[in-house]
Amino acid sequence: MTGHPDFWSELFNDANIVADDDILQLEEGAHDLVVHAMALHWANDPVGQLIQCRRALKPDGLFLAVLPSGQTLNELRSVLTEAEVSIRGGLSPRVMPMADIRDLGGLLQRAGFALPVADLTPLAVEYDDLLALGRDLRAMGEGNALGGRQRSLTRRDLFALAHQIYAQRFPGDQKALRATFELVTLTGWAPASSQPQPLRPGSAQARLADALKTDETRLPD
Repeated sequence: MTGHPDFWSELFNDANIVADDDILQLEEGAHDLVVHAMALHWANDPVGQLIQCRRALKPDGLFLAVLPSGQTLNELRSVLTEAEVSIRGGLSPRVMPMADIRDLGGLLQRAGFALPVADLTPLAVEYDDLLALGRDLRAMGEGNALGGRQRSLTRRDLFALAHQIYAQRFPGDQKALRATFELVTLTGWAPASSQPQPLRPGSAQARLADALKTDETRLPD
């Protein structure tokens, strides 16, 4: 699953490359592996996308997704907000909200995946100026596509002020600006009888204190 099927088709010409439409063109129960590549954060219905991916997997098939989340571009959101309020007296949506890693892990459970795991990889990237960051985002296909965004041209003085605030508040070590990207990797398995199953609460046959080689301390009443 990808927002750029032509790009991925050139790299993996033996894979089934599917556009991240609301209705995914996937055959149910046909795949050992489904990869959602840097597109889940654009989905109108992310839970629906995850459910469709789970249904496309064979029993014990693996789902893998990578997407930006959490504090991604928090610096950019902050400085654009401050600059726009200062100049225009209002706000236009410019940086999409990012899901928290705990919320994304919960979505895997809601979609019916077994053994769900969510891992976070923080990345710090530095840029010469705000225009360089903007060019990078457009090249990544991560421009502003929010429905409520401003449709008219943005005044240049807004970006000039935003750059000034950015450089003062979030300077890089080598370049003028520091930008944060957080990539979340989601993994989950289509349920199968062969997978480990959780035990019934209270059915443990060994004490945790023994495993840790420590004394159990009773909590005060």
